[in-house]
Amino acid sequence: MFWLSVFLLLHTYILYPLIMAFLAKGKSLNENKYLSNNDLPSVAVLMAAHNEEAVIGAKMQTLLQQDYPLAKLHIYVGSDNSSDKTNKILSELSWAHDNIHFIAFAERQGKPSIINQLAKMAGREETLIYLCTDASVMLRTNTITRLVQHFSNPEIGLVDAHMTYTGTKPEGISESEDQYLNGELRLKHNESKAWGKMIGPFGGCFAMRSVLYQPVPKHFLVDDFHLAMLVLEQEKLVINELSAICEEPVSHEIKEEFKRKQRISAGNFQNLFRFRKALNPFSKLGFAFISHKALRWIGPLLMIMLFFSSLCLAWLGSWFFSLVVGLQIVWHLLIPLLDLIFKKMNIQLKPLRHVAYFNMMNWALLSGFFLYLRGIESGIWTPTRRV
Repeated sequence: MFWLSVFLLLHTYILYPLIMAFLAKGKSLNENKYLSNNDLPSVAVLMAAHNEEAVIGAKMQTLLQQDYPLAKLHIYVGSDNSSDKTNKILSELSWAHDNIHFIAFAERQGKPSIINQLAKMAGREETLIYLCTDASVMLRTNTITRLVQHFSNPEIGLVDAHMTYTGTKPEGISESEDQYLNGELRLKHNESKAWGKMIGPFGGCFAMRSVLYQPVPKHFLVDDFHLAMLVLEQEKLVINELSAICEEPVSHEIKEEFKRKQRISAGNFQNLFRFRKALNPFSKLGFAFISHKALRWIGPLLMIMLFFSSLCLAWLGSWFFSLVVGLQIVWHLLIPLLDLIFKKMNIQLKPLRHVAYFNMMNWALLSGFFLYLRGIESGIWTPTRRV
């Protein structure tokens, strides 16, 4: 039990990223691209918004200022029973721009339900591309073009953007979050180049073929991963385009980030059960799914098994496992405590902060697992506060 836990944890966080980096070396992403604006397909932007008055105006401007052919770009925005000025801002924009289609929903439904209805309104023409994006994510002027250019290749079903994060501060968890997400970006890009089987987009901005879209269950909490797995199930490629850049403020508050990761964890286990048939370690998709996602999702359970197995072995008199138990106590308890003490003294030690962040992330995964076991009946959630 001890060595199995060690191996699986090392595999998901270290060995698998190294394997994918090796397999991706020397490979190109996709050479079959649209070369002329005249050839580009129509795009329907799908976006749900709930109380986003602080960012929705700027977000809409990043969509309206795209270099994509205006006649081929239609923006569908659903306000999920917003109670602030979101509806007023979107209503005024829809009156001023013919390609903005705004729907104010009077009942709170959750993002998956809103996106499902917007997709139905947009239609599912053979060449139509959906662009799914969040209100807090700002696109550069060429982002949509860089994403959609890949759909000249009929084998590609979904293209993820390059998410960058702004506003990092040394005194919060934002630098640790940014470092983790950058590592995830490298891994996703290597999965794209090696096999065309990137395991889940970042969610803030990605494009997919409308004909591959299937309604996301309204009680699901993580729709982006669900849609990507549906595309992979239909044997199409899922890739990441580094030149399609978006920006989003990174989280600073550990409580807010804990709640976000808890929600994502619960949604991950929903998807794990839904796509359990893909967990075949002898297929490329199954190997990537297990290595990149499933093992990380059960990482807290592996850590618990690691601790209790080493504790039992230490109790039997092994000095080595007594040392291992001590190191785990230092990792999980002493280092976060020291980070908290130094933080109150306004001393920022990155190594301590990164360990504390890693522990927080796994506690949130464990909490989300129990949330999943209790049952999830609604896909409604409150957006994370970001600065």
